[in-house]
Amino acid sequence: MPQPDLTLTPAGPALAPRYRDRAPRALPAGPYLRLFSRPGTRAFTAGNLIARLPMGMFGVSAVIMISAAYGSYALAGAVTATGLAVGSVTGPLIARLVDRYGQARIAVPATAYTVLGTVILVLCVHAKAPVWALFLTTALTATTPNTGGMSRARWAHLLRDDPDALHTANAFEQAADELCYMLGPVLAAILCSALFPEAGTLTAGALFLGGVLLFATQRSTEPPVAPRTTAGSPLRTPGMAPLLAVFLATGAVFGSMEVVTLAYVDGPVAGPILALQAAGSFAAGLLYGRARRTARLRTCLAAMTVLMAMPLLAASTGSLPALAAGLLVAGMATAPTMVTGMGLVQRLTPPAQLNEGMSLAVTALLAGIAAGSATGGWAADHAPFASFGFLIPTTAAATALTLCTTARVGRRAGRGREERARA
Repeated sequence: MPQPDLTLTPAGPALAPRYRDRAPRALPAGPYLRLFSRPGTRAFTAGNLIARLPMGMFGVSAVIMISAAYGSYALAGAVTATGLAVGSVTGPLIARLVDRYGQARIAVPATAYTVLGTVILVLCVHAKAPVWALFLTTALTATTPNTGGMSRARWAHLLRDDPDALHTANAFEQAADELCYMLGPVLAAILCSALFPEAGTLTAGALFLGGVLLFATQRSTEPPVAPRTTAGSPLRTPGMAPLLAVFLATGAVFGSMEVVTLAYVDGPVAGPILALQAAGSFAAGLLYGRARRTARLRTCLAAMTVLMAMPLLAASTGSLPALAAGLLVAGMATAPTMVTGMGLVQRLTPPAQLNEGMSLAVTALLAGIAAGSATGGWAADHAPFASFGFLIPTTAAATALTLCTTARVGRRAGRGREERARA
């Protein structure tokens, strides 16, 4: 009979562990697998994805719903732009409250109020209420919390000592945004055409509220409440204002492309064709997250300017398959641009104001999307030829590149990072 292994302890001989030299648990091979091997990350990401899917549905659903009831793409674009414009003001205020009181305490009531306003808007459109009621309802209930920013804040807290993993997390978050904007328009178009025009908006509201509730219950990964600070708004941080101007012009690319494409295609297939732009960005974002080095923001914007001309060239041929291919290619510059831009925001913003800083970036994007939506809606109704509207996103991308180059956006962020590293 074999004798058990014994080891000496202060209390005398004791059984030794059966496996003395057990090897440490190996980490998953891929960067994304390593990312989600951390406790709690899968749970909060699942809730946040459900909450973010409606972000790709609300705009398309509202355009389809309002244009079907009132017969005007210009009105639909203007109402959508109003909500985005007001949200660009309320967004940073809500984010400041999130930094001060926590994500769960602020995001849930803000979301519930937004969903209530969405239901009222649907009732107004269904009853063909006066136009002013649509604008008033949209403006008074624009309290949507920045769900993507809250998710990025959790990653920034969890990975504060691992910049490579944080880059991968930021790339994943951008790819998740694009996935939602890829699936959202398709789902919205299907619901609105197969059921009734208001179905897309109602479904988006239900998903938004449910996703935020699930996200808010994941308290183990929620960043701690930041202590009150006497520092001013992150907007005053040197280098932030020029970066936000770039985000503003970039948002105009997205807003105008959405409305122009919907008006150009004008049918149930519009959602799937529009989703191809997000599909290209989704694929590019995942690949960019595996890269060890990030490109400069101006390089990404230069690529976006060139690629945004593809839908314009395709639309001039009158071929929907060509337009679909052009949108797929055009989207490939979106995710690298946004990942690089959000990385600059994180470097410029003090940790105690991270939600507010990222909300300012989203605010600039929303303001740009609002301007692009309104401009795209006007072009859809008054353009001299069908493909004219696709000039707007190309021009907006060129404007973003010009602003980035002339203001030397990103250099101050790089110097700040080096100073913090030396400290």
